Amino acid sequence: MVLSSIGRGSSPQRVHRRLAWALVAVGLVALSLAGCKPGRQPEGQQQGTAASGKPRVLTTFTVIADMARQVAGDRLQVESITKLGAEIHGYEPTPSDLQRASGARLILENGLNLERWAERFHAGLPGVPRVTLSAGITPLPIAEDAGRGQPNPHAWMSPQLAEIYVENLRAAFTTIDPAGAATYRRNADAYRRQLRQLDREFRQALATLPAEQRVLASCEGAFSYLARDYGLQEAYLWPVNGESQVTPQRMARLIDLVRRRRVPAVFCESTVSDEAQREVAREAGSRFGGVFYVDSLSLPDGPAPSLLGLQRHNLRTLVQGLRGAGG
Repeated sequence: MVLSSIGRGSSPQRVHRRLAWALVAVGLVALSLAGCKPGRQPEGQQQGTAASGKPRVLTTFTVIADMARQVAGDRLQVESITKLGAEIHGYEPTPSDLQRASGARLILENGLNLERWAERFHAGLPGVPRVTLSAGITPLPIAEDAGRGQPNPHAWMSPQLAEIYVENLRAAFTTIDPAGAATYRRNADAYRRQLRQLDREFRQALATLPAEQRVLASCEGAFSYLARDYGLQEAYLWPVNGESQVTPQRMARLIDLVRRRRVPAVFCESTVSDEAQREVAREAGSRFGGVFYVDSLSLPDGPAPSLLGLQRHNLRTLVQGLRGAGG
């Protein structure tokens, strides 16, 4: 039995992870015994199609689901495995996630160690192809702490690198639906034009900031690619949300930088608590400048309902915060 492998000496986090995967395994067994094997479609519905009759494509999180929809148009049914607001790094898939994914034509993931649960998840989905959207990107290594030397996974936060995601989406969709090749090419070209416009907006807005204020201090080190592209210095409390323990050393290091550089504002991400970052602001004589969206979109009526909306919200929040006009 899977449950027997949970030892008395396991940490609470490890026990939680093992229990979650045990429940996934039990759920799959139950589905099989009930005659509803993963991948079995309702009568008259083809393998890999949604109820709409369109091929179903699943993504690991909501941001790349939005990107995929821009390229897919009306030809594919694109859904995210994780929900809005979910913390993606340590997500624990459910039996219903596996059941839904087993009927997909394609699964899209970010890669670069973002989805730490992906290998075990895909192991339960023989025959369902997956595409890593960061393929072709030269990753920036994490410079500090436990993740030192590992790839920073947040490449989609660079409007320039997002164009590589778009090309990988176009190629993947053309493979599973060759008849839609012209549509995917047209949609990809249009989306790339929007990303290039976004790149111009970033350059114009950030060029107005004095050099000494060009410090992007957040909870997670999710802005390495964006900071490199636009000449910002990145600072953070932890490198990735999967390593989000706030140690006294990490906090002291950030407080010292913010105080020394007189950074007007610090920020945090929507999927984690901002309590520690607010303490940094108090101790450093700075202010809390607002919330960034990175790993998840907002609700449709929120400030970040799409990748383009997410980036423009973050840009406004950053510029207003560093000018001392927001928050």
